[in-house]
Amino acid sequence: MGKAKSPRRVADNEAMAVSRMLRTSPQKLNLVAAMIRGKKVEKAIADLTFSKKRISEDVLKTLQSAIANAENNHGLDVDELIVAEAWVGKNITLKRGRPRARGRFGKILKPFAQVTIKVREQEEQA
Repeated sequence: MGKAKSPRRVADNEAMAVSRMLRTSPQKLNLVAAMIRGKKVEKAIADLTFSKKRISEDVLKTLQSAIANAENNHGLDVDELIVAEAWVGKNITLKRGRPRARGRFGKILKPFAQVTIKVREQEEQA
């Protein structure tokens, strides 16, 4: 018997990929995600490849995964894809610290973030 197939979470002309536990703050990751929102996939890959931000490598991997999902799982044309949405979320925060003067404790927070990238096949304009 088995379970019924769950419905798709994205439209028929969309595909998405998620990267979790990225070792950076959501605020810094959002700067990189904002760079690629709304751009064609080729331009977004070029921007991420030559970006000086450390986390752009991980965002590039996520974008390439979304492109592969679109091509292999949903049969979309790679040349017509655009980055429809790219959003960032918080993940866990490691709490660390170091001793400070007069018996105090200096709090060090090490945040993690996650990024979701959704690509959409854009129809050709006539």
